[in-house]
Amino acid sequence: MHRPICAKRLLASNVCRVTAIAVFCVSSHAYANPSALFSPGANRVSTFLRTALAQRSKNLIDAADEMPADKYELKAPPDNYTFGYLTLHIADGNYLFCSYIGGIPMPQLPTLAETDPKPTLMKRIKDSFDFCTAALANLDDSHMKDMLTMGETKMSRSMAVLTLTGSWATHYDQQQQYLQLGGIAVSSAK
Repeated sequence: MHRPICAKRLLASNVCRVTAIAVFCVSSHAYANPSALFSPGANRVSTFLRTALAQRSKNLIDAADEMPADKYELKAPPDNYTFGYLTLHIADGNYLFCSYIGGIPMPQLPTLAETDPKPTLMKRIKDSFDFCTAALANLDDSHMKDMLTMGETKMSRSMAVLTLTGSWATHYDQQQQYLQLGGIAVSSAK
């Protein structure tokens, strides 16, 4: 049964990847939309985060929807997690990081299992992105240097932003690998 992923495990897996991914995300985002990233004003980081949220939420939700319900149990190397587990992992990460970044309490959520029906898992991932949208709506750059304590991990709010946006890029790539393994035609990133 899937339990909410503990902050320590989630952070360890994401923080290790964030350095290279953050560089990729920032550079690819700047290439696709340089005016959003380098626009004048004091809120470039929060604007970048909300822009990434709008783009990546659509990609991640669409990829989860593309996977047929009977293939949510598909496992992919190297970790051999199921697609259902990945879907819950994305949602759990969204709730955790958006709560801390936005300074909004995380809601009490029912425990789900990676084997729950696809509509249940789809609702969780969609709701997590809706939560992020609300939690980050009023975010500005004035507190990006503030230190956040997430379990045993401490990081600046700006580093949490990079970690979250980097994890969205990584998770989308993982979803594409699962779709390929499942024989589903992979759509190009939108």
